[in-house]
Amino acid sequence: MHSRKLLSSTSKFHQIHLIFKNPFLGTHKFSTQSTPPHSLPEDPQILTTQLIISYCKKGLLKEARKLFDEMLERDVVSWTAMISGYTSCYRYNQAWMVFCVMKREGIEPNEFTISSVLKACREMECCYCGAMVHGLAIKYGMDGCMYVENALMDMYATCSHSMDDACMVFERIQEKNAVTWTTMIARYTDRGDGLAGLRVFQRMLQEEVELSTFSCSIAIRSCASIRSHTFGKQIHAAVVKHGFNSNLPVGNSLVDMYCKCSCLSEAYEHFHEMPERDLITWNTMIAGFERSGSHWSLHLFSQMGSQGLNPNCFTFSSVVAACANLAALNCGQQVHGGIIRRGLETNMALANALIDMYAKCGNVNDSFRIFTKMPRRDLISWTSMMNGYGSHGYGREAIGLFDKMVDSGIKPDQIVFMGVLSACSHAGLVDEGLKHFNSMVVDYSVKPNQEIYGCVVDLLGRAGRVKEAYELIEKMPFQPDETVWGALLGACKAHGISYLGRLAAQKILDLRPNGAETYVILSNIYASDGKWGEFAKMRKLMRGMASKKEAGRSWIEVRNHVYSFVVDDKMGCAQIELVYRGLEMLVQHMKEAGYVPDSDCLLYDMEDGT
Repeated sequence: MHSRKLLSSTSKFHQIHLIFKNPFLGTHKFSTQSTPPHSLPEDPQILTTQLIISYCKKGLLKEARKLFDEMLERDVVSWTAMISGYTSCYRYNQAWMVFCVMKREGIEPNEFTISSVLKACREMECCYCGAMVHGLAIKYGMDGCMYVENALMDMYATCSHSMDDACMVFERIQEKNAVTWTTMIARYTDRGDGLAGLRVFQRMLQEEVELSTFSCSIAIRSCASIRSHTFGKQIHAAVVKHGFNSNLPVGNSLVDMYCKCSCLSEAYEHFHEMPERDLITWNTMIAGFERSGSHWSLHLFSQMGSQGLNPNCFTFSSVVAACANLAALNCGQQVHGGIIRRGLETNMALANALIDMYAKCGNVNDSFRIFTKMPRRDLISWTSMMNGYGSHGYGREAIGLFDKMVDSGIKPDQIVFMGVLSACSHAGLVDEGLKHFNSMVVDYSVKPNQEIYGCVVDLLGRAGRVKEAYELIEKMPFQPDETVWGALLGACKAHGISYLGRLAAQKILDLRPNGAETYVILSNIYASDGKWGEFAKMRKLMRGMASKKEAGRSWIEVRNHVYSFVVDDKMGCAQIELVYRGLEMLVQHMKEAGYVPDSDCLLYDMEDGT
C-alpha cells in the first residue's frame, strides 16, 4: 500500500514537472485541474523549488537534482532546498559540493543554508569544513542566529578533539533554548563524560529552563553512562514531578539507567509500572538481566513473545548471550532456530554471538560450522572462534585461525592476542605463545597491557615455569595489577611454590585488602608449609572482615528449564533430594576411579562453614 501511494505521488510530481517544462501548455493546462489558476504561484522559480522540496521528501534525489540543474535562475531558496534535500537523505558529500558550487556562483547563503551545510559537516566529521562555514556565518552576520549557533555548537562538539570550541559557542549564545542545552548534555555523554553532561543539566535547572521529555531522557542517559544511581533517582523524581513518567522514551531511559546501575529490582519495578512498552523497553530489560548473568532474561524473552512483539537482532543478541552465560545449549539451539526462521542468520553480530554461545556450551564444532558459513567476518568473528578453540584446548587450531585472519588482511588487536595467548596456555603451547607475545610490538605495533601480561604469566605458570613468570612481572613497564599477581598466585598454588605464592598473595591484598578468596589461599599456603601461627593470624583477619568468600554457583538445564545451585542449597528446586542422590553417586564413581581430592583447599571452608 505504501509503495502504491509513493508511485501515485511520484506520478503526480512527474506530471506537474512535464507540464511546467512545456511552454505551450502554460496556465491553461493548470486550469483543467481542481485548483483554480489564480491560486498557483506566479513565479515559475517558486513552483520549481516546491517541486524540488517535494522530490527530496520522497527520496527522489535524482529527479530533484535534474529539475534543479534545468532551472534558468536559482536563488538562495532553491540552493538551500537542494542542500537541505541532500542532507535530509544522508548524502552529506553531495550537500557540501552543492554548497561549494553555490559559493562559486556568488550566491549569498542565508541562515537556513548555513544550518543545513553545518549539519552535513557534522555528519562528515569534517571540522575543517565546519570552521570555514563558521567564518562565513561571521562574515554575513549570522553567528547570532539561534539555528546557526546551535548547529555550530553541535558540529564542534561532534567533530573537534575536545569540547572547547563547542563550549565557546555555547557560552556566546545569549538566549539558549531547550535544543541548546540538550545538545551539550548529549554530546558530553556521547564522548563518555556523563558527569560533565550532568553538570550542564544542573546549570540548566539553576537557570530555570523549562524541562522537556527530551532533556530528561538525555540527562538520564548521562546517569546511566557513569552508573550514577543517586543522580538517576533524583532525575526520576523530577520526571514524576513534571508528569513525564508516562512518556515512553523517558521510561525506556529510566529502565536502561537502573539496569546499568545494577539495580535490576528497581528496573523491573519501573518496567511493570510503565503504561506502554515497546520493543526497546523489552530489549533493554532483557539486556540488563543478561549482563547480570540472570536467567530472567530468558523468562522476559518468552513473555515478550506472548505480547505479540517480534524480536529483532538486538533482542536475539542479548538472548543468545544469556544462553551462553548459562550454558543452556538446548535453549540456545531453539533461539538459533528462531533466528533462521526470521532470515537473520546472515547478520554478523548474531553470527558472532552464536559462535560464542555454542563454544561456551561445549559445542565448538557448531561454532566452527557457523563461522565457515559466514559471508563476511570481522575481527570479532575471528576472535570469538579463536577463543572457542582456546577454551577447549585446541591451541593449534586457534593459532591456525590467527594466521588465516592475518592473511585475510585483518590487523589483530590486544583482544586477539589475549585469545591466542590464552589458547596456547590451555593447550600447553608455551613456545608458540611466547613467539606471538614477542611479535606483538615488532610485527603488529600492539603494546601489551596488564591483561596480556597476565596471560603470559598464566602461560608460563601452567607449564611450571613459575620463576620465569615472576621475572617477567619484574620487567613489566608498569606496576602489575591484581590480574597479573592473581595469575602468578594460581601457578604457585598449582605447583606448590609457597614462597612466591606468599609474595603474590600479599601483593593482591595490598591492592584489594577485602579479597576473602586471597586470604583463603594464603592461609592454605601457610598451613601446607606448617606455619600454623601465620595460618591463625590469617584466620583472625578473616573473621574480622565484613566480606565473605563468594559462593560458587552452578547451572543445569533440564527440559528447557535452567536451575541454579550453590553448595548445600536446599531450596534450589522441588527435586533437590534427587539431585543430591545423583551427586553422591558421582562422588562414589570418582572414588572408584581413583580420584583423590585436594583437601588443602578445604581447610578454611570446613572450619568456617562456607
